[in-house]
Amino acid sequence: DGSPERPEAAPASEGSGSRRSHAATRKHLPVWQESILLLAVALGLAIVIKAFFVQAFYIPSESMEPGLVENDRILVQKVSYWFGGSPQRGDVVVFEDPGEWLGPADSAGPTGLASLLSKVGLYPTGGHLVKRVIGTEGDIVVCCDEQGRLSVNGKAIDESDYLGPDPGSCTAPVEDWVTERGSALARPCSWTIGPIPVGKLLVLGDNRGHSADSRAHLCSADEDPCTQSPWVDTDLVVGKVFTLIWPRDRWRWISRPEAFADVPDAPPADLVEKAEKVDALGRS
Repeated sequence: DGSPERPEAAPASEGSGSRRSHAATRKHLPVWQESILLLAVALGLAIVIKAFFVQAFYIPSESMEPGLVENDRILVQKVSYWFGGSPQRGDVVVFEDPGEWLGPADSAGPTGLASLLSKVGLYPTGGHLVKRVIGTEGDIVVCCDEQGRLSVNGKAIDESDYLGPDPGSCTAPVEDWVTERGSALARPCSWTIGPIPVGKLLVLGDNRGHSADSRAHLCSADEDPCTQSPWVDTDLVVGKVFTLIWPRDRWRWISRPEAFADVPDAPPADLVEKAEKVDALGRS
């Protein structure tokens, strides 16, 4: 009839037919097996994240008020202290108990199902402390100037942005029973500590009038030998607090305050000499 002939369709290759046949016969895993597999993957990821990146904790006491209230939930990141990094002045850190800083109840941590979930990072972990780093290796910390402020390496620190409403007669008073006239702990608001030993930190709570921090672990003048230490070993630091996640209406990021930005890297010579004269705690 004069119409052009239509080309015949090429026969399906043996290979493509084999692939279609394989796809048709492939079977999906049963729902229960897929669920178990997904749960195992999720738990594995949670364990890896907790071990290397981020971990949840709760605030065990009132010592970090007003910024962090008892039973608040926080997240701690560990990346900042990788590859030789170390805690810096002003960081809010979570650390393991250096030695009987926690009471039996606080040391226990969560129990039952909560304990199991905490091990894989799905529930906040207990048995740790949360404080602010004030001094690091080599620093000399002095309390206090005429305005009641701490100084680090000779630089006065304005801590008004985060301190609790009742720090005491100055921003970091020590207990009367550890003071001794003419010493490094002359009066509650007249003390000198440092240089801080290698690998150690001096930590304080923001709620200075209600915080059992480094100050609570000083030895009195007549305590010989001294069996306590105010230092926190950097190896005990789990990580840096970077956000408050619960309660939701108080969610916020937590960062290092600017108050410590101008602190010199090392104390001046005259401050070192002063620390030597009063036999300051921590002086090598």
